[in-house]
This record gives sequence, structure tokens and C-alpha cells, in this order.
Amino acid sequence: MPSGTIRYWAAAKAAAGTAEETYEATTLAGALAAARDRHADRPEFARVLARCSFLVDGRQVGPRAHDAVPLAEGGTVEVLPPFAGGAR
Repeated sequence: MPSGTIRYWAAAKAAAGTAEETYEATTLAGALAAARDRHADRPEFARVLARCSFLVDGRQVGPRAHDAVPLAEGGTVEVLPPFAGGAR
């Protein structure tokens, strides 16, 4: 299973309580589901995540379904709240 880094910016960073963490997932949907589970004790995290946009290895995810966005070994997912460059 691919592993890499999730980087949180601005409100996402505050809600997660960390600037980055690792993922082990084959898709963006899997990585985000695991992150939600890890931060289940921080209800603001799920609310912030719902408003974010994402970059995977420097490319915008945009409107693509998250389960259709593959993750690579050693990849990076950037989590961008609207005021940090995200758009929703």
C-alpha cells in the first residue's frame, strides 16, 4: 500500500493539531477517511476538511471524485482551506 505525507495548511493545520502526518492509502478518499478517523476526537477537523481543496503531488484534484484520485508511494497531499488557497 502506498505511503506518503499529508500536509495541512492554515485552519486545517489548527484543526488537525499538526502540520503533517503520513498516509497509507491507494486513493485520496482512503487517505482522507483514515485522517478523519485519526482525528475523530477533534470534531472541527471534519468540518474544515469538508471545505478544503486538495493538491496531490502538486496537481489540483478539483472536482474529481476522491476515490478516483490515486496516491503514489512517497507522494504528498496538500490540504488547503479556502483562505489558504483552497476553493470550495
